[in-house]
Amino acid sequence: MRAKLYRFASENDPPEWKERGTGDVKLLKHKEKGTIRLLMRRDRTLKICANHQISPLMELKPNSGSDRAWVWNTLADYADECPKPELLAIRFLNAENAQKFKVKFDECKEEVKKQVEGSGNTDSANKVAEKLEELSVKDKASEGKKEEDKKETEKNEDEKKEVKADKN
Repeated sequence: MRAKLYRFASENDPPEWKERGTGDVKLLKHKEKGTIRLLMRRDRTLKICANHQISPLMELKPNSGSDRAWVWNTLADYADECPKPELLAIRFLNAENAQKFKVKFDECKEEVKKQVEGSGNTDSANKVAEKLEELSVKDKASEGKKEEDKKETEKNEDEKKEVKADKN
């Protein structure tokens, strides 16, 4: 769906909306992880102008009385390679496309919310717990080796002392 993307440049004096690009906006779902991200590329250059994950906390708000534009916050937009928080606005050709986008965006938000609340969260917690158990076992094993090494060096030192005492 074609749209025009803007970002809020708060570093300017006075702060203003700057155009990021015009192009097709896509909502892409990761096949394995189930995460959903918003990706938008500029028409001619195909340079990325928006690239961030959809989170359950994101909220589309109408832009200053326009029925064909939406505003939202993202915590980490990767359009400029390094992630940074952005206030973004998107404007469509007509109100119908804007409503379609909002419906799809909200569906994606709900899907991500279900995934976070569902089994994905407990699975990752279980994986972390298993890794922690492995770490503690490795630590104990390495501690045992350290103690053995320590005893062996003490034994060698005692033998050296005995040899020196015998020579005297």
